[in-house]
Amino acid sequence: MLIKDFEFTLKDGRTAIIRSPKDEDIQGVLDYLYISSGETDFILRYPEECTKYTAEGEKQLFDRINTADNETMLVCIVGGKVAGNCQITWSNGIKTRHRAHVAIALLKEFWNLGIGTRLFQELIRIAEENENILQMELDFVEGNSRARALYEKMGFKITGVKPDAIRLKDGILLNEYSMVRKM
Repeated sequence: MLIKDFEFTLKDGRTAIIRSPKDEDIQGVLDYLYISSGETDFILRYPEECTKYTAEGEKQLFDRINTADNETMLVCIVGGKVAGNCQITWSNGIKTRHRAHVAIALLKEFWNLGIGTRLFQELIRIAEENENILQMELDFVEGNSRARALYEKMGFKITGVKPDAIRLKDGILLNEYSMVRKM
């Protein structure tokens, strides 16, 4: 599903653009995936796992999502650079079409500038426009207090925990928490 491009001003005064991904974003998204995975343990991949992402694969992903009726990806562009992205997906199945799953990540250099909040506002708008969606769902990794604070600010509440769901390279096990936002 495509959304209309829009601009907004970051806390530092720069202008950001939020829009559906375009072919011109492929390399920027590939760079973003690799860099972001090395900046925190809270993303579910390491940089060396990014070799599975290719330009051809991203083009296919963009084409599929942009024409889908049950998902949307948004990219945030700042100064020509992909700062982050988010996605919302919901089922067309009768029993689960009331649930939308969301995910978001930003490059560290763009943290604390208002991008996460603005992306979430857009995800909520998309969900609210779909009469079937009654709740938004997401997961976050134990210790990610910044993300948790954003999610709680946006109306999400913890509904469960998956013990030891994440295992880091050094063997440390972290819980994964599920959150829901009722519409």
